[in-house]
Amino acid sequence: MDTQTKTAPMPVVPAANPINAGVRIGHVHLKVADIDRALAFYCGVLGFDLTQRLQGAAFISAGGYHHHIGLNTWESRGGSPPAVGTTGLYHLAILYPTRAALADALRRLIEAKIPLEGASDHGVSEALYLRDPDDNGVELYWDRPKAQWPLTKDGELAMYTRRLDLMNLLAEIGQAPQDRATAPLFEPARDR
Repeated sequence: MDTQTKTAPMPVVPAANPINAGVRIGHVHLKVADIDRALAFYCGVLGFDLTQRLQGAAFISAGGYHHHIGLNTWESRGGSPPAVGTTGLYHLAILYPTRAALADALRRLIEAKIPLEGASDHGVSEALYLRDPDDNGVELYWDRPKAQWPLTKDGELAMYTRRLDLMNLLAEIGQAPQDRATAPLFEPARDR
């Protein structure tokens, strides 16, 4: 994904009454067609812990938090993904604490033969893009330290999108991917 934004960025205007700087997105709740299939991906491949399971729902987290992701079939059991051209969630983004942790996530995806749709260096972060079993977009990423974020000569944020070197990322954890990578790292965009 070596693409550059073709339009000029809109000017950034601070909010007149900004939200408290300590506010964070606490969790995301996804409608899925099959709880067991979703758990096999999020827990079995990505490594989240199951914290609670109820009739038609499951809650998963990292590090002992009550839940970062909720999965439910209340309105979606056996359902299909929304058609292209409809509104909804573009992707959920899972923030890893270090580049090595993101490299380990890539290793897990390769071992599970889960292809990527993209891999990008955004200057502020490095990201892997894929789809979960319910065709929800998933971004796995780590943020560079703020002092390393790219800025314009005027001190404004200057994010970009460049191809992420996956072999360099895997080297972060000492992997020799050519010996073990039997799944394609990328698959063509699919009709959704």
